Amino acid sequence: MTADWSFGEVLKAFFPLLDGDDLTSCMLVSRQWREVARDEFYWKCICAKRWPSICKRPPPTLSFRELYQTFSKPPPPQPLLPPQLSFENLEFYVDLWSEQQLVFSEAIPGSHLRNGIKNPPEEISEILKDHLEDPDYKMMVQAEPSFTIPLGQNVTVSVLVARSDTNKMACILNSALFDYIDRNAFRALAYDYLNFSPAHPFISGIRAWVSLLFLSVNNDNIVDVFAIEIDFCDAASSEDEVLWLLDMLDWK
Repeated sequence: MTADWSFGEVLKAFFPLLDGDDLTSCMLVSRQWREVARDEFYWKCICAKRWPSICKRPPPTLSFRELYQTFSKPPPPQPLLPPQLSFENLEFYVDLWSEQQLVFSEAIPGSHLRNGIKNPPEEISEILKDHLEDPDYKMMVQAEPSFTIPLGQNVTVSVLVARSDTNKMACILNSALFDYIDRNAFRALAYDYLNFSPAHPFISGIRAWVSLLFLSVNNDNIVDVFAIEIDFCDAASSEDEVLWLLDMLDWK
């Protein structure tokens, strides 16, 4: 009895020197350690080091131990709920212009963008082959037939999207300029910032990108485009994330 009492006094002298993680570990040693370590005094000392102001007016609903265990570490990532939107409900309207001349115009079902390119041209570069085989999520469609664009002209793209579940439309890109040509990667890129519903006022600064994938650049600086890719790599890197992002657009 005396030995237990003496050991308990040792713990009471030792526990105030520990941080929260170590004190939590001590609670797992034995029943005696757990009973001693549950004392609010130790947890108040720990919280006072981390949040000094909390001791001036303690929270009414949480103990100091609960406060530390709840807020001392970032919460684990929460799984994304299944989106309410699906690619089967979507239709993408893609128009490309070179100066005043329309070079590509197509209504593309969402399921086609979702399925991607199954049989790319054999003559594409190794860099593009690696890009197409990369496991990262992509939305792309093969341009059938392929088309050409001159590099010396302003080429723009507009993308609208319609959803059949609500019969509404939204804008993804509006006359965005292909102002970056990566000859080494055989891609031309354009982007525009997404417009979100007023129901999501704190979401902004997310870009939609369109890439033209081409075979080569000939001597006349004309590129032969065989595929179009759409992505939202600023914020969405999986199918569910893309659908959640699209669902938050300003649908009209």
